[in-house]
Amino acid sequence: MRDAAVTAAGDRIRWVELPGSDAPRVYLHGLGATAAAYFAEAATHPLIAGHRTLLVDLLGHGLSDRPRDFDYSLQSHAGALAAALTDAGVTGAEVIAHGMGGAVAIVLADRHPELVSRLVLVDAGLDPVEPVRGALGSAGIAACSETEFVDGGWEEIRDRAGASWRATMRLTDPTALHRSATGLARGTVPTMRELLVRSEIPRTFLHPEADGPLPGEDGLREAGVSVVAVADCGHDVMLDAPEAFASLVAAALAA
Repeated sequence: MRDAAVTAAGDRIRWVELPGSDAPRVYLHGLGATAAAYFAEAATHPLIAGHRTLLVDLLGHGLSDRPRDFDYSLQSHAGALAAALTDAGVTGAEVIAHGMGGAVAIVLADRHPELVSRLVLVDAGLDPVEPVRGALGSAGIAACSETEFVDGGWEEIRDRAGASWRATMRLTDPTALHRSATGLARGTVPTMRELLVRSEIPRTFLHPEADGPLPGEDGLREAGVSVVAVADCGHDVMLDAPEAFASLVAAALAA
């Protein structure tokens, strides 16, 4: 485990690091998750292993600190992550990022282009979403007030979550989870989609085939984004279809 101070108060981001050579690879988890739990199998797969690899937990999640005065917006997450990667001596990283982590990665690549050489996004958030009570994910969490969520609302979301998300959600600070979900639902200006479209680095977007065509897929392809539908999986592509995921990531990073 490695760590770096990323705020003026000294709050620390932590990551599990695997030694290796060549371009560094950074794995980012989704909302209420942790990087090692979701990506350890993929990162050590023979098709992908061998590079210096950082399995990073964003602030408020997993191994990292949980500052109460941090706003947990996508922009703030990206800024803290940039500080951690800079401290770790990382430049030109290949970033593989899931869900909310994908949205953070898009902002990171836009604001700190020296840190990111390519993106592999796994069912990442690209657009703002309308908060909806009772929904899972960021839409349902953002529909609650922060006080309501912290005072027990998070338990309803936890109990309706799948086994994997439930296991890591309980390692996420409730305040951080609510603010992160609210930031993801609110999105950025320009939107994450617009930031991704205007980027000039190699970009791949993996999404579950079962969800149907990706909204705005034609526009992404026209901008040079490789959009790939993955069979027999849900949102957690790397857990549901590990062999296909490793093969597709390897192909994306070699392209």
